[in-house]
Amino acid sequence: MTQEEILAQYGPREAMEYDVVVVGGGPSGLSTAIHLKQLAAQEGKDVSVVVLEKGSEPGAHILSGAVVDPIALNELIPDWKEKGAPLNQPVTEDVFLMLSERGASRIPNFLLPPNFVSHGCYIVSLANVTRWLAQQAEGLGVEIFPGFAAAEVLYDENGAVKGVATGNMGIGKDGEPTENFQLGMELHARYTIFAEGARGHLGKQVIGRFKLDGDRDPQTYSIGIKEVWEIDPSRHTPGLTLHSSGWPLDEMTYGGTFMYHMENNLVATGFVVGLDYQNPYLSPFEEFQRWKTHPNIRWYFEGPGGARRLGYGARALTVGGILSLPKLVFPGGALVGDDAGFLNASRIKGTHTAIKSGMLAARAAFDAVAAGRQRDELVAYPEAFEQSWMYKELNKSRNFKQWFKKGRTVATLMTGVEQFVLRGTIPWTIHRDKPDHVYLKPAAECKPIVYPKPDGKLTFDRLSSVFIANVNHEENQPSHLTLKDPSVPVQVNLQKFAGPEARYCPAGVYEFVATDNGGERLQINAANCVHCKTCDIKDPTQNIVWVTPEGGGGPNYTNM
Repeated sequence: MTQEEILAQYGPREAMEYDVVVVGGGPSGLSTAIHLKQLAAQEGKDVSVVVLEKGSEPGAHILSGAVVDPIALNELIPDWKEKGAPLNQPVTEDVFLMLSERGASRIPNFLLPPNFVSHGCYIVSLANVTRWLAQQAEGLGVEIFPGFAAAEVLYDENGAVKGVATGNMGIGKDGEPTENFQLGMELHARYTIFAEGARGHLGKQVIGRFKLDGDRDPQTYSIGIKEVWEIDPSRHTPGLTLHSSGWPLDEMTYGGTFMYHMENNLVATGFVVGLDYQNPYLSPFEEFQRWKTHPNIRWYFEGPGGARRLGYGARALTVGGILSLPKLVFPGGALVGDDAGFLNASRIKGTHTAIKSGMLAARAAFDAVAAGRQRDELVAYPEAFEQSWMYKELNKSRNFKQWFKKGRTVATLMTGVEQFVLRGTIPWTIHRDKPDHVYLKPAAECKPIVYPKPDGKLTFDRLSSVFIANVNHEENQPSHLTLKDPSVPVQVNLQKFAGPEARYCPAGVYEFVATDNGGERLQINAANCVHCKTCDIKDPTQNIVWVTPEGGGGPNYTNM
C-alpha cells in the first residue's frame, strides 16, 4: 500500500502541537532543545520543545572520533564538570605521522599548524556525551521521543514547514500493514529544527525543496570507520592523540587516520576516506584494516597483555566547510549541526560547532516564539552565525578540503601556509564544482586493489564487525535502502564501475550474487545497515536512496 492508501484506510494521524520540534537527538539537536529551555527559564516564559530520535535511545546512533573542544559546552552548560559530563580525559600530547608502507616520519610539534593542535580539548565517547546531554535536556523539561524516526516533512497551506510525521510501524516486507501496525503521528510546530547529522534524510529534502544550496559549492563528504579497543597498559598513553596521513591511501585520495587514547586502557581508532575518491576498487573498510598492520600502528595492539576489539561503527561526515554550507533557514525552520555541515574538517572536530549552531538557532527560535511569530524565516540565526567565533573558525579553514583535489603534497603544503604562516588570514578562495559521486572513474581506467584476508585478531571482516555494532532491525519491514531503478546496479554500476557498492559499504549491505541464468543481481542485506549514509552519497548513478526504517532500528553504540 502507498502512504496515501494507508492514510485513507487508517487515518487521520494523531497530531501533537509544540512550539519547537527538533528532529535528531545528537549534540546539535539536544543543544538546541537545552538552550530553548534555558532562555525560557531566564525570561519566565513557557516554550514547549520535543526531540525526535530515531535510535533506540539518545546516543545509540552517535559515532565520532572524538576529540571535543569544550568552548561551546562552556557556553551551554558552564558547570558541566560539576554536573558529571563524561569529559574525563584531557589531551596530553599530539602526534602526527606521515606513513610510507613500512616506515613513518613524525612532524615536529613546532611545525604542526594550529588546526592540528588539541591542547585544552578532551578525548570522549560522543555517544556517552550525547546520553548525558539528553539527561540535561529532560531535566529542563524537554520531551524526548527515542525510537521515533521522522519520516516525512509536513507543509502548511503557504508552503512553510509545519512539522514532521513519524514513520508507520508494523509494515511488512510486502508493503502491507501487519497485525502490529501502528500509524505514525504528526508533530506540528511553530518552528522545526533539523539536526539529523550528515546527509540527513529530511534535511536533504528541505535543502532541495527550498534550493538552499543554490549558490554554494557542492557539499562533499567522507566516511569515517571506527573501532574501540582495550589494549595492554604498557602500550597505552592516556591523552595521546595520534593522527597519520599517507599509506595506505594514494597521493590523490583524501583521507587520514586517528588513534585516541582514552581512559581505562581504551583507544578509539579509525580511518577517514573522502567520498570523492576515484578508484571504484577502493574499499574504505579494507583500507582501515590494512592500516592497522603498519609496524608503527600494530605495535599498540601487540602488547604482552594482548588487546581486544570492543566496538565498531561507521558514519558519513560532512566536510565541505563554509563554502558548502547551505542557506541555514527556510519558512518554518532551520538546519543545525552536520545537517547543515558545520564540521571543521581541518581540525577533525565538529561537536563544538554542532553545539554552538544549536544554541544560535535556539536563540532565534525563542525570540520568534516569544514575539508571537511562527513559520517564517529565522533570519536572526544566520546573522548571528556570521558574527560568531564559529564563522571565524570555519572561514580560516575554508580551503582545507579543496586543496586535496590537487593531491596530498600540495594540500599539506598549503594547509601549513594558510594555518601556520598566514594564521588563517587567507587572501584567496578555492572552489569545487562537482559532487562526490561524479569523481568515480570507470573500472577500466583503474587498477584493481587486492586486499589481504583478515586474521581475526588485528584485522576483521565486515560481518563480524557489524555484530559488535549491535545492529538490529525488525526483519519484516520494507527495505529502507531503495532503488530508483532496479536494473541500474547490474546494467550500469556493475558493468561500468565493477559494482562499487559492494566495497564502499562498511557493513556488507550490498553484494552481487549469481543468478540461475548465469548472470548477477544486487542483493541488499538491509538488516546489516549501520545508517552511515555512504551509499546515498557515493552511488555513481545516485540510484540508491536511503529512507528511514522503523524507529529504534540500526546500531546501538555504547562507547563510540
